[in-house]
Amino acid sequence: MSFWTENTTEPKRNFRWRVSMSNLGGLGVDSAAVWWAKTVDTPSYNVTDVTHSFFDNEFKFPGRVQWQDVSMTLVDPISPNAVQLTNQIILNSGYSIKGAAEFGANPTSITKAGANAAVGSVVIDIFSGTGDVVESWTMYNPFIISVKFSQLDYSNDDMRTIDLTWKYDWAGCEHQNANNGDKSQFQRPGAL
Repeated sequence: MSFWTENTTEPKRNFRWRVSMSNLGGLGVDSAAVWWAKTVDTPSYNVTDVTHSFFDNEFKFPGRVQWQDVSMTLVDPISPNAVQLTNQIILNSGYSIKGAAEFGANPTSITKAGANAAVGSVVIDIFSGTGDVVESWTMYNPFIISVKFSQLDYSNDDMRTIDLTWKYDWAGCEHQNANNGDKSQFQRPGAL
């Protein structure tokens, strides 16, 4: 039976979600929840294929799972200052801003370990209407690959935003079964 004919079943809704980053506390933010997140993609993937030709036939085989980039848009509140937090994440990843005289002394650059430690885990929780987490996505080893600050414009009264693009090694998804409370996982074997 369809969800719209029964009042005991409810679909997941696009406005009931929360993003959290575990290492925001180190940046002076009280909570791991990124309440200033405006939009976010949930992790997605493609399965590549390999083609084998034999005479005039082609046979296709599944290849690798490739996780796609995740886009996130943040509103930039005055406090916490999302521009400052974003820049600090990049600095904590290993990037250093130095003048020409300082550049040769101890140059540093972004490392995967530094980038992962700067953010910690990135989790996207999806809620039911009663406030229960019904789906939870975790991106493993995430790091920011693109930051775009919104354009300033005197004729526009929209809120200032920051567009982030994330890469990650893989994602796990945990589902809460509303009928019996059981949890199921879509998780890489041996994942931490």
